[in-house]
Amino acid sequence: MGEAPGTGTQRAQHWDAAYEMRGATGVSWFQPAATVSVELIERLGTAKDASLIDIGGGASLLVDTLIGRGFSDLTVLDVSRSALNAVRERLGHTKSVALLHEDLLAWKPERRFDLWHDRAMFHFLGEGNDRENYLRTLRSALRPGGALVMATFASDGPKYCSGLPVARYSFVDLAETLGSDFVVVEQLREEHSTPTGAIQPFTWIAARLVSSASQEGTP
Repeated sequence: MGEAPGTGTQRAQHWDAAYEMRGATGVSWFQPAATVSVELIERLGTAKDASLIDIGGGASLLVDTLIGRGFSDLTVLDVSRSALNAVRERLGHTKSVALLHEDLLAWKPERRFDLWHDRAMFHFLGEGNDRENYLRTLRSALRPGGALVMATFASDGPKYCSGLPVARYSFVDLAETLGSDFVVVEQLREEHSTPTGAIQPFTWIAARLVSSASQEGTP
């Protein structure tokens, strides 16, 4: 098992290699249907014209499903160009989806979003500075009153994924990490089955940002 890549270039190389070796449907996080994500997005009452960003979305089929349900302002951000190319090949150049090839830890949002979705990226941030950087970016990119849907490995989940160490969270851990300006409105546990049949327990929460006091930067 390796250490987490320390630079944006190293992170891009690591995740590009994962997609190129296993293919978009062979990576451990692949889902044939983004069932829990869609369920929580809908429970939050998200409008069809709301702006949604999928953080570390890779080649996930979530955006395909959301397009099919009438959502029209979708963004996928990922450090892997290979993953984003897979989305582009699948969807073509649709106006409904913007693809951002960015390293989140260096990204400066140029707009605010109504909903921030992150399935299985946050738990790779083991260093305190990286987590704080992520949370600052989250607050600068999410409009006041905006929604968050997040999934991490549960407390009894894997300690490593794709050769990298991960953090594991209970519902309480994740809520405390996000901070008191996020109010959790839904929480659930999912047992994800990987393409090889391994079971990975996930902690999911849906929350709303109720205070804009700590938001900075992006209008």
